[in-house]
Amino acid sequence: MIIYPTMELQNGHCVTLDRGRLDAPMIWHVDPVETARGFAAAGAQWMHLTDFDAVEGGGGNAELVEEIIRAAGIPVQLGGGMRSREVAERWIDKGAGRIVIGTWAAQDPEAVKELAKYHPDQIVLSVDVWQGQVMTEGWRTASALTPEGYIEAFGDAPFAGIVITDVDSDMEEVEAQLGLIAGLADKARAPVIASGVVRNADDIARLKYIPDIAGVLVGRALFRKTLDLAEALAVAQPGPEPVAEFQ
Repeated sequence: MIIYPTMELQNGHCVTLDRGRLDAPMIWHVDPVETARGFAAAGAQWMHLTDFDAVEGGGGNAELVEEIIRAAGIPVQLGGGMRSREVAERWIDKGAGRIVIGTWAAQDPEAVKELAKYHPDQIVLSVDVWQGQVMTEGWRTASALTPEGYIEAFGDAPFAGIVITDVDSDMEEVEAQLGLIAGLADKARAPVIASGVVRNADDIARLKYIPDIAGVLVGRALFRKTLDLAEALAVAQPGPEPVAEFQ
């Protein structure tokens, strides 16, 4: 299972959100570029980066995002404001390893399927769920789509992954989140990346034994220091296979 240390940006700062509330972020006074380099130094294979200013239509973090992509030392899976092919491909050209698409996929699924075919292994579908519905517009608008039907509608589109977030739950309701994400992972044909379900190393230990979950985003726990990234990476490694003994 791949651990994606996760950074979320708002107004140039690293932040974390409670239940997707963009209006009430927790600000972390750390250097975003140095933090990204720290992810690589700890041994991460990938990092995940979300630009909340871009989610709201702004471009104030663009230079910082470019600097992180250049300096991180590992591939960056980038989300936030990817609402056209032009924007997605611009960030691919700037070096983003993968592009995460949410709202645009709900608005124009055929265009996103086509983009995934043109950029195999570089497009990730984001599925944000609130009270049984897929959310768009930065978790502010409920669609008429169920997450099960939404994922099935994309069929065999060659996504690099599907990030699934239960926006309605919080970190005290991990069991409910795991149940939702595990159920959706069973229906998905692309690798599923769980989001918002890690508080500590024990949560990672449970996740790696859930079928069809290929990765997990880990952000808030790293910033709160309830989890060390090197420890998370070690726990996520597969255990030794049993070896038959011959007499």
